[in-house]
Amino acid sequence: MASFDVSAAARGFARPTLSFELMPPRNPDAAPKFWNAARKLVEAHPDFISVTYGAAGNDRNTARTVVERLVKHTNVLPIAHLTCVGATRDNVADTIDDFLSIGARTFLALRGDPPRDQPDWQPPADGVHSSAELIELIREVETKRCHADAPAALRGAAKPLTIAVATFCEGNRDAGTTREQEVLRLLEKQEAGAHFAITQLFYEADSYTQFVELARREGVTIPILAGILPTTDPNRLHRVEQLTGVTAPTALLRDLESIESPHLRHSRGIEASVELARAVLEAGAPGLHIYTFNKYEPALDLLEGLQLGSLLAPSDSGLTTGAQVGALPVSL
Repeated sequence: MASFDVSAAARGFARPTLSFELMPPRNPDAAPKFWNAARKLVEAHPDFISVTYGAAGNDRNTARTVVERLVKHTNVLPIAHLTCVGATRDNVADTIDDFLSIGARTFLALRGDPPRDQPDWQPPADGVHSSAELIELIREVETKRCHADAPAALRGAAKPLTIAVATFCEGNRDAGTTREQEVLRLLEKQEAGAHFAITQLFYEADSYTQFVELARREGVTIPILAGILPTTDPNRLHRVEQLTGVTAPTALLRDLESIESPHLRHSRGIEASVELARAVLEAGAPGLHIYTFNKYEPALDLLEGLQLGSLLAPSDSGLTTGAQVGALPVSL
């Protein structure tokens, strides 16, 4: 795979895909700040924006609202997260049908994590038990819609369904998997019909490159996007470790925590993130998926540090007019 070259990208060749993850606000008070961040990220003309679904689908209604408004008010592709843990097959099918009805054509199929505060929890017998099963169900719901409705079939032909999946470069702590097991899981997801994968965040380029090398040897052929978290806030890095089990480098944390100036700390964190992102792009990563935690400044500063901010032209993502972007609401 060819390595990334900024000068070539500036001439329109081999530009990596660039995308962001947004987390729907959990309460109305956070909505104005969320929609301001959404505007800023949309105005950067990403290839897509993924919208999280929350643990056990707890943010379904707000996620639906965000996806629908991205569909209606921008030409940036929204990717709707779907989780299936703890839900019946019929419940999940209804959710898929609902997202399709508002114009979603791309999904991130996730099993989801079991409730941590329920040690005796068991999944429902009539549920969907893996992301591979979820991929199959998404396709089944789409097929039924197309068979029942000729306009839906025509729209499906014009905008084919696309399914992304998650993967974990160092193994998934919550699933108890190793890197090797995650590669085999990714192969299963590919065989179920996944079109591309997005990695969990990582902090060392070798984590990504070694995982991809192993995946290719095992027969994985789909694109694997590199998931990057801008490392500007040491408190967030500690929180992410609690949530994911992915540990930030000790030297970087010590460095960030020793800097009193927020501006200088931000700059140092961006510098480290640029080094990481550039390394994986030069190693052949097809794109970057930036975990924003609804903070637009670090994400956009990372792109500027890579000299990619100016490369995201409206013609790339088909962004609608500024007036339409302005139509994004300030509340849910």
